[in-house]
Amino acid sequence: MNATNKSGPDKSARDAPAPDGAARDESASDDAARDAGSAYALDARWVRRSFDRAAQTYDDAAVLHAEVRGNLLSRLDLMALAPRVVVDAGAGTGHGSHALIRRYPKALVIALDSSVRMLQAAGRRQTWLRRFTRACADAERLPLADGSVDLILSNLMLQWCNPDAVFAEFRRVLAPHGLLSFTTLGPDTLRELRSAWGAVDSRTHVHQFMDMHDIGDALVRGGFASPVLDVERYTLTYLDVRRVAADLKATGAHNATMGRARGLTGRRQFSAMQAAYETLRQDGRLPATYEVVFAHAWTPDTEARRTHEGATVSLDDIKQQLRARRRP
Repeated sequence: MNATNKSGPDKSARDAPAPDGAARDESASDDAARDAGSAYALDARWVRRSFDRAAQTYDDAAVLHAEVRGNLLSRLDLMALAPRVVVDAGAGTGHGSHALIRRYPKALVIALDSSVRMLQAAGRRQTWLRRFTRACADAERLPLADGSVDLILSNLMLQWCNPDAVFAEFRRVLAPHGLLSFTTLGPDTLRELRSAWGAVDSRTHVHQFMDMHDIGDALVRGGFASPVLDVERYTLTYLDVRRVAADLKATGAHNATMGRARGLTGRRQFSAMQAAYETLRQDGRLPATYEVVFAHAWTPDTEARRTHEGATVSLDDIKQQLRARRRP
C-alpha cells in the first residue's frame, strides 16, 4: 500500500450555517433527520463484531487513520483549551487517547468505544504516568452526565453511527463552551470500489457517506454553535484489489449496511468486480480515494452564545496555519 498521494483542503469547503441562520420549516427539518437515519442505517451488532475481530490487526493497517488523527490533533493547537474532562469517542486502540493525556495531563481522558477488544488493546498502550479511563459504550447512548465533558474528540467514527443521535448525545454531555472536534468520511470515499461493484450488481457493497454540508446541517439540528467544516482528500494506492479488501478487513471496515448480501461473495462476482476495478489502474497501481471531513463546533452558553475572544477559529485561519506547518 502507498499512502503518499494526498491533497490539501478542498476549495469547496465552507463554514456551515450557524443556528441563527435562515429559518427552516419544522417539518422539513424533521424529514431531513428521518432521511439521514434511513439512508445511513447500519447493523450496529455487525459493526461491533467487525471491530472486535480487527483489534489485533488494526494498527498495522490503519495508515490513513493515523494520518488523519495527527491532523485532527494538530488543529487543537489553534484552540485555547484547558479541559477538565475529555472524551475520545471511537477510541479504537487508544492512540488518540494517549495523545490527549499527553496534551492535557491534568484532564480526565475517557477512551470510549463500543468494541471491548479494541479497548483491551488500548489498555496495553497505557503507562504508569499516562493513564486514561476506558468505557465500553455506544456513542448514541453515552454513560455520562449532562454537561460533564469539556472536549470531545472523534476520529473517523461518525460514519459508523446515526449522526443525529450521536450529535444529540454529544450536545447533552458537553458543558457550555464545550468543544466537539471530529473527522468523518464523505461521499467520494471508496468511489472506485463502489463503481466497480456497481458494474456487477445493485446490492450495497460500500456505505453511503454524508456530504459535508449535510453534516453541518446535522450539527445545527443538534444544537451546536458556529460549526466549521472542511474537506481533505487522500488516495491510497495498491498493487491489486485483494490488498484493498485486506486493508479494509484489517481495520474492521466491513460492509455493515442493512442491505448487504448475507453470505460469502461468489468467485464469479468477485472476479467481475476485480475486472471493473482494473480499468482504474494508474501508474501500475489501483487507487482508493478517501474524502475526509474535518469539523469542529461549540456548545453555546446557557444564556448567550459564546462571544469572548478566542472562542472560535475561522476556517481560513485553520487552512493558513496548517499549510504553514506542512512546508519543509
